[in-house]
Amino acid sequence: MTLAAGSRLGPYEILSPLGAGGMGEVYKARDTRLERTVAVKVLPLHLSSSPESRQRFEREAKTISQLSHPHICALHDVGREGETEYLVMEYLEGETLADRLLKGALPLEQTLRYGIQIADALDKAHRQAIVHRDLKPSNVMLTKSGVKLLDFGLAKAVAPSRSAAELTAFPTQAAPVTREGSLLGTVQYMAPEQLEGHEADARSDTFAFGCVLYEMATGKKAFSGATQASLISSILRDEPQPISRVQKMSPPALDHVVKKSLAKDPDDRWQNAADLGGELKWIAESGSQSGATAIRAVRRRSQSWIPWAVAAIATLAAGIAITSRRPREAVPEPMLLTIVPPQRTLLTDSFEISPDGRKLVFGGIAGGKLMLRVRELDSDEVRALPGTETAESPFWSPDGRFLVFFSRAKLRRIELSTGSIEVLCDAELGRGGTWGSQGDILFTPKSIGTIYRISASGGQPGPVTTLEPGEVLHRWPYMLPDGRRFLLFVKTDKAESTGIYLASLDKPGHKLLVKNGATGLFLAPDILLFVRGEALLAQHLDLDRGELRGDPEAVTRPVMRADVAFYRDLFSVSREGIVVFRPGSASRRLVWMDRRGTMLKAVGPTGAIMNVSLSSDNRTAGFTLRQVETGIASVWTLDLARDVATPFAETGWMPIFTPDGNSILYRSEGSSFELRRRSLKDGREATIVADSFATPYDVSADGRYVLYNRTKANADIGVASLIGDAKPQLLLTTEYEERNPSFSRDGHWFTYSSSEPGQHEVFVRRFPMTDEKWAISNGGGLQPLWSHDGKEIFYATLDGRLMAAPVSAGATFSLGTPQPLFQTSLRLNNPSRQYAASADGQRFLMVVPAQDVDSENFRVMLNWRRPGRQ
Repeated sequence: MTLAAGSRLGPYEILSPLGAGGMGEVYKARDTRLERTVAVKVLPLHLSSSPESRQRFEREAKTISQLSHPHICALHDVGREGETEYLVMEYLEGETLADRLLKGALPLEQTLRYGIQIADALDKAHRQAIVHRDLKPSNVMLTKSGVKLLDFGLAKAVAPSRSAAELTAFPTQAAPVTREGSLLGTVQYMAPEQLEGHEADARSDTFAFGCVLYEMATGKKAFSGATQASLISSILRDEPQPISRVQKMSPPALDHVVKKSLAKDPDDRWQNAADLGGELKWIAESGSQSGATAIRAVRRRSQSWIPWAVAAIATLAAGIAITSRRPREAVPEPMLLTIVPPQRTLLTDSFEISPDGRKLVFGGIAGGKLMLRVRELDSDEVRALPGTETAESPFWSPDGRFLVFFSRAKLRRIELSTGSIEVLCDAELGRGGTWGSQGDILFTPKSIGTIYRISASGGQPGPVTTLEPGEVLHRWPYMLPDGRRFLLFVKTDKAESTGIYLASLDKPGHKLLVKNGATGLFLAPDILLFVRGEALLAQHLDLDRGELRGDPEAVTRPVMRADVAFYRDLFSVSREGIVVFRPGSASRRLVWMDRRGTMLKAVGPTGAIMNVSLSSDNRTAGFTLRQVETGIASVWTLDLARDVATPFAETGWMPIFTPDGNSILYRSEGSSFELRRRSLKDGREATIVADSFATPYDVSADGRYVLYNRTKANADIGVASLIGDAKPQLLLTTEYEERNPSFSRDGHWFTYSSSEPGQHEVFVRRFPMTDEKWAISNGGGLQPLWSHDGKEIFYATLDGRLMAAPVSAGATFSLGTPQPLFQTSLRLNNPSRQYAASADGQRFLMVVPAQDVDSENFRVMLNWRRPGRQ
């Protein structure tokens, strides 16, 4: 069918033909309602042949129309005119990648840039369970704003059923018509499982993406054959020639990315487009145009480390020099390896590599218990350390014989060979420590406080830093090799003076090195390591002058930052320069999910979103948004009907609505960390409800009381009156962590989590409080929330499942059997509330990662190029 200029399909006036293919004909058209130019695709007759096909197509097209992404061609409308089915899409100006490839290979910079954009688009669709199934150069448009993927998901949406026998018939045209008895897609870019008649999934798109990447980089097809049969045989059996052999200046790292994409077994490919895109970003940002080889080992199904990775680490740790036969010493090539934790172990934010680079200590939750675990890098065994339950922030002795950690309001030391544990001193809420070469331990014993010193054998600690005007707290000391100078984090009331400082035990004061930095580590003789944004950087440090020299150079990315106000980037370094880090992005978003875990809708902006709450009428959400560069957290509101976000408080944390919807309670982020109340209607200045580092969590339904956490020392639960002049008071103040309090509907009960059993569990108590308490969870529970109707308590298990516990709370309390709802991607180490329940309890507004980064593994960076190294 060919449509004449001037003819109409519904409100769309045909202007001119644009092209034709197996999926139909495409026309340039004018939307007479909105006065815009669009592209109209008229579908083949076989797609309109039955009501069932039309219904399925319309249903899938509606799903695809929700794919709002800058690198996916938008689907505006679906229509039917007589017997003609048509799609209305975004009109694009540019050329297809297929047309561009007729001129030859793309420059490396374009290959990487376009590849990153395609990966991002694939990741967006795969997260919504939409698979392209026909990714190829002719379905990629090159525009001024970057790539645009065409026909996204439509191949799957209109897929006909077919038998195994029918798969022997293949189309011969370049753009095959989809019909009974033919394979759906273009054979040149089809994955082996598709050719063998199996259902395609996201990993099939990964294979096609590998083919497209190969073709962009080389100008040649990844697989070839004189006949259709020989082409299929090549895809099933052959390996394409490495890109670096075809294009001599291409980095070998790109060979690795493409080779893994083209693995014959789907289980051996990149398991998601986000990881693949992350590798391409790493190549682009690490200057791989120079030809430097970067080998990345990725997660395996088994829980052991890959032998060559262990050997590489052990070799480096032992200080064995790598030499060539030439007189000049060869420079080892950079390597990035992945360490997989033991099965069913949830990592905390606490870990550190030993000074000699041979061991890794980390906090992990397994079997319902949180404790420290140690792994030798030349072994696949992980050893749990009894007596380290609830431990945080471990750090090593210089000789690696001891570990020091914070647990239950004490600073403790364990000898690894014997397992004996000693208490060194009190430490109410430790925030980092370091053991120097002269036998001194520097540590931060309180959330708001300064750096203290104690002998490694114990004794009475004393302060070594003092808060200067405008400073709020000192944390995360790191001793330099001389045992006298140290790095520390200083938070002030201004962003420009908050950051990483250099200080000395021999003289007072401290000097700013890195503005807005959080964790600073030192590598002899003169390298400062720190994170900016999400990139780990290295820069020369002149210790005598206390000044940075030259420009910082990237080591790796992305590096995760600990949640909440820990001001800590998650990386560690050995004396020899082995870097261990947790990969992860701060980018998150808010999504609605039902009780089965089905994502219903994404709302609001994407960014470093930290927590969420809902107004009682479910019309407005509140959330915290942190600036990645400065670390400043601000409070925002989100109109859920209009999907419009508005800043509410320039600095603040954890917004909670009052039941009448007139005010928001939040914790300020200046120098005082008070719990404040501000009007939503007239924006009147906030009034102070409570001080002492108080974070609000819930307001009683009658609006009289607010439950909060106080973390000035330990994590305690307090209550403040919102009516009258009654002073705030603490309900629970123990040596354990009590967090996330939430009122019952009638206000006579509250639920919370406590670390008293050895790991966090969920409990219920009366309000006002008595000695009675009831256990809700068994085997670990976090982030409890009482439902709006008072009949359920929601909480997260230590492995990330959202649970619903039926409860009855009248004159007495009774509990039913908790039921699992769905697996979440909540950051369980984040003590803030990362989800909110709708009033009917059927939906949850949740904070989820905006991109899939394998943050549950450790990464090990070897042989990275230090600043100034040639």
